[in-house]
Amino acid sequence: MQLANIAMPKRVLGIAALLFSLLAGIASISAASQTATQPPAQTPAAAKPVGTIKSISGNTITLTTDAGTDVTVQVQDATKLVRIAPGQTDLKSATPIQFQDLQAGDRILVRGKLADDGKSVLALSVIAMKKSDLTEKQAHEREEWQKHGIGGLVSIVDASAGTITISLPAIGEKKTVTIHLSKDTVLRRYAPDSVKFDDARPAPLDQIKTGDQLRARGTRNADGSELAADEIVSGSFRNIAGIISEVDASAGSITVQDLATNKPVSIKITTESQLRKLPAPMAQRIAMRLKGVPADAPAQGAAGPAATSAQAPKPGGPPAGGPGSGGPGGSGRPGGAGGGDLQQAILRMPAATLADLQKGDAVMIVATSGGPNGMPTAITLIGGVEPILEASPKSSASTILSPWSLGGAPGGEGATP
Repeated sequence: MQLANIAMPKRVLGIAALLFSLLAGIASISAASQTATQPPAQTPAAAKPVGTIKSISGNTITLTTDAGTDVTVQVQDATKLVRIAPGQTDLKSATPIQFQDLQAGDRILVRGKLADDGKSVLALSVIAMKKSDLTEKQAHEREEWQKHGIGGLVSIVDASAGTITISLPAIGEKKTVTIHLSKDTVLRRYAPDSVKFDDARPAPLDQIKTGDQLRARGTRNADGSELAADEIVSGSFRNIAGIISEVDASAGSITVQDLATNKPVSIKITTESQLRKLPAPMAQRIAMRLKGVPADAPAQGAAGPAATSAQAPKPGGPPAGGPGSGGPGGSGRPGGAGGGDLQQAILRMPAATLADLQKGDAVMIVATSGGPNGMPTAITLIGGVEPILEASPKSSASTILSPWSLGGAPGGEGATP
């Protein structure tokens, strides 16, 4: 009996311990659940907008970002402001500046926190590039690309040898250039649906494929057949030639019946798209070259020698003057024969607009490749090309264009914070 009296409390204690353990477990789960469901303490979100100063009022900057949106930046007394030279990446040599040193048009990178209103940024630091410095650097880089740059279609990529072979845009005889890479060569690649060099990002050699458009800057050998590259920019673009079947001004697009595929292609036209229209004499002269007729033969339907020489520099003739048109041509070989002069001549033509395009017009287009479901965007569109397409019914003539030909060589826009 005494043993029984002793054993019973032990069972009670065991049950009580078990219940306490279960209750403690339930309590901890409940506490964890409550903690998980409670909103975390709000902390200001970090923000790093980059773009161009649109305006300055008081201690507030209106910044137009590279994405095209406007952001309000509040500069505080404790905000650190420095200036760096374009292309500079090390802040060790940055120069401290005052808020009043900032001006509209300067490029800035803001590091800060999103304000309580969710619409403005409280700046902790501002890294600036002066507008005049950017303009000077961009002009210098464009000149370097024009003087020492070549562009064409990739035909061979030999990673083991560190070389890329490209075929140059030209009328008639095709030329090739072998590009040599080194460990110091800068490789960039355009975004899939971008027409801006500023959107080009570092990319390894294995991303460059046969058929890509490529432009390289560097040192050429004596006959222009090889180039030691300092910088390369590449991308996958589309060459389209055909007849416009529809113009949708409200949507900013056109539909072209592609001669190569005999299928309709819808193409977006933006403010970045560069539109030109060939004068009839120039189109006739190019068409004759494609047919194998000598370049100095009189152009059918031309408005006389004066009009021809003024409006249509011979694609294979002497340089027409102006930056990048003389000396080693834009096409990458001495004299700028073929595509080089053509690109420079097109560059000097007045710009056209979407309103100038009509159903039935013949066009040649260089466009972005577009995403899986994306509409390609026109980079270069040339109208007035009926004689050219008649001379090259398989539309191979469109490959004489380059995506960089009309906006100047790539280079300047890349110098951003």
